[in-house]
Amino acid sequence: MFLTICLVAFAPVSAGEHVPGLAVSFDRAAGEIKPLHGVNNSPVQYGDAIASFREAGIPFARLHDTAGAFGGTHFVDIPNVFPDFDADPADPASYDFAFTDAYIKSLVSSGTEVFYRLGVTIENHHRIKAYHIHPPADFDKWARICEGIVRHYNEGWANGFQYNIRYWEIWNEPENPPMWTGTKEQYFELYRVAANHLKSCFPNLKVGGYAGCGFYAVTRENVPDFHKSFITWFDDFLAFVSAKATASPLDFYSWHLYTDDVTEIIRHADYVRARLDKFGFTRTESIFDEWNRMNGSKHVFDEMRAMPGAVFVSAAFSLMQNSSIDKAMYYDALPTRSYGGLYYFPSCTVTKTYYSFKMFNALYQLKHAVQSNSSVEHITVTAARNDAKAAVFITNRGDTECSLPLALSGLPEGFAAATFFLLDETHDMAQVRTEPVTPGEATLQLTLPAKSVLLVEITK
Repeated sequence: MFLTICLVAFAPVSAGEHVPGLAVSFDRAAGEIKPLHGVNNSPVQYGDAIASFREAGIPFARLHDTAGAFGGTHFVDIPNVFPDFDADPADPASYDFAFTDAYIKSLVSSGTEVFYRLGVTIENHHRIKAYHIHPPADFDKWARICEGIVRHYNEGWANGFQYNIRYWEIWNEPENPPMWTGTKEQYFELYRVAANHLKSCFPNLKVGGYAGCGFYAVTRENVPDFHKSFITWFDDFLAFVSAKATASPLDFYSWHLYTDDVTEIIRHADYVRARLDKFGFTRTESIFDEWNRMNGSKHVFDEMRAMPGAVFVSAAFSLMQNSSIDKAMYYDALPTRSYGGLYYFPSCTVTKTYYSFKMFNALYQLKHAVQSNSSVEHITVTAARNDAKAAVFITNRGDTECSLPLALSGLPEGFAAATFFLLDETHDMAQVRTEPVTPGEATLQLTLPAKSVLLVEITK
């Protein structure tokens, strides 16, 4: 209890003393804080704002596997929105937008931008019967159906909206049998037809894919041939869309990874960026749009909602901020899903992991990253500032308490108080202390509980 109450105190560091610790330079810019605290899906609300989303400033919600198995039968998926493939894509009566309209309205009302996956929900039991994961019967018509969906949400067509949804993803994990029964070549052709059609109709859209399964063979030994095939898929896809005869727009490439090693995320990100650059896609965004903490533990789904999941997420945010990843979307924010790490069900109360998102959002709201550094392997740090506020976001993912200095430099004139918010086993982003600070340079001595996240907000 004494350590919790006395979490932070000022302590001098002797000249010339080399102590492992953290350093933040508020006068050294480090780009923009990225929208890394996006998610897949959300609690299902029919038009009303989602208070927890607004409070955590969730920047993006990717719509894939929305509302449960088979897309909840009426949400988002092409067969749900356009139930009769023989109907006319130019006729508004061919579409059933009702539940998707209500769902998206909730996200927009919450201040969250939609990232729309054009395709279908995973069919995990496809061996019993596959319903919607087959290649469309007519690729050109499928592309025109997608056009109708875009016009509905962005141009008001069919009693629609002016939402300016920017990101449109063509299918999900086509290398994965529960997602695609066709061949690799069929998917590539579907992508070519749909991406070119959408860009010809809407030049300002961001069109991409293909939400790849991940690159486990890059970082893990003795993976099965199935996982090795993901490497070939990626290279073949990039060769296809970059070839003159089959050239296709690729505004973003999206990919996935489930791991309990946060550093593996960065190694995969480096791989993706290097392959994109090699094929000439140097301006293509790298979007990490499915991820979560996974291992072989039978308790992993409980841990997603507890401090092991929370510190994994927080550390990942910090590492991704300094990586080649442009955007990220955690899987998943649907409370009823086993992977739904942000909410308990059926209460729908928020979890420890939710607070990691909320704490990172404090930096995202400040927009401007500043240089930060940790010399302790299991502790990450990220910092940001604007003219009115500064913040430092620290994660101890270790299993033991850790005491270390936080050196601050370049703090502008007028900043006078540091407030500390703690997330650990007994605190949910609780304010635990406020201390005066002085501009220029200062060193704060921190005692971080095991598996904890600390947000330090410095104000005038």
